[in-house]
Formats: sequence, C-alpha cells, structure tokens
Amino acid sequence: MQHKIIQDYNEAVYDTDRDKALEVINRALADGITPEQIVFDVIIPAMEAMMASISKDFDANLAQHFMAAQIASEVTEEMISRFQNPPESLGTIVIGTSVGDMHTLGKRIVSGCLRSMMIDVVDLGVNVKPETFVDKAVEINAPVIAISSMMMHTATSENGCLRVREILKERGLEDKIKLVVGGAPFRWDNDLYKTVGADAWADNGISAGEMIKKFVLESRS
Repeated sequence: MQHKIIQDYNEAVYDTDRDKALEVINRALADGITPEQIVFDVIIPAMEAMMASISKDFDANLAQHFMAAQIASEVTEEMISRFQNPPESLGTIVIGTSVGDMHTLGKRIVSGCLRSMMIDVVDLGVNVKPETFVDKAVEINAPVIAISSMMMHTATSENGCLRVREILKERGLEDKIKLVVGGAPFRWDNDLYKTVGADAWADNGISAGEMIKKFVLESRS
C-alpha cells in the first residue's frame, strides 16, 4: 500500500498536478497511513528523487520544480499540524533577493523545499538591503543567509552579497553565518560565488534546499 502511495504521489508531482497529489495524500490518511509516515516516507523521499533527476536545463523545468516545492511545503505543513508529537525544527534561515532584484520564483522554490525538510524560513522579500539580511539573521540566530539574484548586475553589486560579507566580517560573524547564493548569473559563471564572497552556490532552487540543510545541520553539531 505504502509503495503505491509513493508511486502515485511522485507521478502527481512530476505532472505538476497539485490536486492529484493532495488526493493521494488524503487517500493515504483514509487508509490509515499516519501523517508522520506521509512526511518522512513520502514527501521527503519525493523531494530527494526530484533533486536526483533535475535536468541540466533547469530553466525549462521551472514550473515542475516550483510545483514540487509548493506541494511538498503545503502537505508538510498540513501533516505536521496532525503529528502526535510535532517535530523539532532543524533551524531557521533567512532568505531574500539582493538589492535591485525583484524576482521571486527562485527563493520561493527554495523556501518550499526547506519547509518540507523541517527548516523554518524567514523570507525578507525582494530588494533586500545587506544590513537587513545580517540584522535579521542575528536576531533569530540563523546559521544561513540565502541570497537570490537573477541578474548579473544585482549578483555582483556592491550592495549585494559582497556587502553582506563585509558586514559579517565587521561584526565578527563569518564563522557563525554561512552565505549561499543562487540565480542565473551563478549558472553562467560557476566561480562567481567566490567573487561575491559567498560560501557556496546552488545550481537551482531544489538543490539549494539540500545545501542549506547541510549547513544548518553543521551549525547544530
């Protein structure tokens, strides 16, 4: 039964069929599958499978990746509300787009993935000032700041990741907060993340979730 649920859910996600995915989950609940099993045995493995099968041409599959993340986030939040013992969050991270950048899709995919991985997200929105990233990370004790930039001039701007890195140095926080960047400019130049002072970059929104989770877990050890 559980194998069939996993198969049906995965097919719905790959077809970006939200209604079908939710129907599969509701059927599983009716058949006695626990919310805990749905999250840990269905949702998370499905996200991992999606990461393993991402095409090199990520832009051609934005809709699929976005829907996978949104479905995972929606179902996870609903199932957690039904857990007998709500799981402890692994941590909270800060995300937003750099100054001058108004694109939201990339960070929304990342946020959905992270929420399905039991990581809370504080989304600062778009056009975020460097000081705002750092101030919020310090306020909530976030081990990761994730910055999305879809244009080269916002990725390399003095008011983007470069300035966030400078502020971390000024405040003695370089060893406490990791910087992760993502967006088209970093796919064009795989070493650009080093130029802007980031600790890592992700090729796409879904793999970014896995990378950020790794940093969050390292901060707990």
